[in-house]
Amino acid sequence: MKVLHHLIITLTALGLMTSAHAEKYFISVQPILPPDQIETNYQPLAEYLSDITGHQFEIKAYRNFLTYWIKMKKAKEMDFVLDAAHFTDYRIQKKDYRALVKMPDTVSMTVITGEDEFVFEMEELISKKIATMASPGMGSVRLHQMFPNPVRQPFYIEASDSVDAVNRVLDQSVVAAIIPSPLVQNYSNVNTVVTTEPVPHMAMSASPKVPEDLSNKVRDALVNADKTAKGKAMLEALNVERFDATDAETYTGYASLLEDMFGY
Repeated sequence: MKVLHHLIITLTALGLMTSAHAEKYFISVQPILPPDQIETNYQPLAEYLSDITGHQFEIKAYRNFLTYWIKMKKAKEMDFVLDAAHFTDYRIQKKDYRALVKMPDTVSMTVITGEDEFVFEMEELISKKIATMASPGMGSVRLHQMFPNPVRQPFYIEASDSVDAVNRVLDQSVVAAIIPSPLVQNYSNVNTVVTTEPVPHMAMSASPKVPEDLSNKVRDALVNADKTAKGKAMLEALNVERFDATDAETYTGYASLLEDMFGY
């Protein structure tokens, strides 16, 4: 027994044994970009939280919004989730998630066309092809609001993500696309048709299965990230100015956008 005891102490000192209390936690991110790009873009967040908490954090990406929605209802491997206002409120109301932090300010969706396609009113897109990510992504939800009459709608062409939606505009396989407004600045060869009403920016929420002390630690680590070198490096990699503390009240009411969606 003494030999085994000394071996454990030696391995621990050398960093070859992991703490018995270390756990793996998934951070799910809404699929507005291709899965590999989501994993790459948000890996610095996982590494930062792993370093701060001593637990292992892993980014979980999804193929499309339909898959994401189905997984969300099961709440499996969704320990922490970073996504839009309507999904955040849904999980708070239906799954007892806790809102921790949000990205600053608000965010909206924008309908775009190619640089040679001039559309001034959304009605001009009736019976035209418009690319959107699958329901119940925010783009699809907003289009549903714009075109409530089922006989006066565009032809919705499902895009796997925002990049795919823009590419369909650029190759002229669709007339228009709806994408998150912050992404529009990445493309100089598109026109803006309309921008939707803004909603609170993406929030990170925690599953009720996550210990409260860990949720608090994650919240504090993100809120104070701009005060440390490691935190600043993470924020710069995510192209985020900071994270603000938030609560359920900020997102109250946005789940109503999902009421007519499949499986609500």
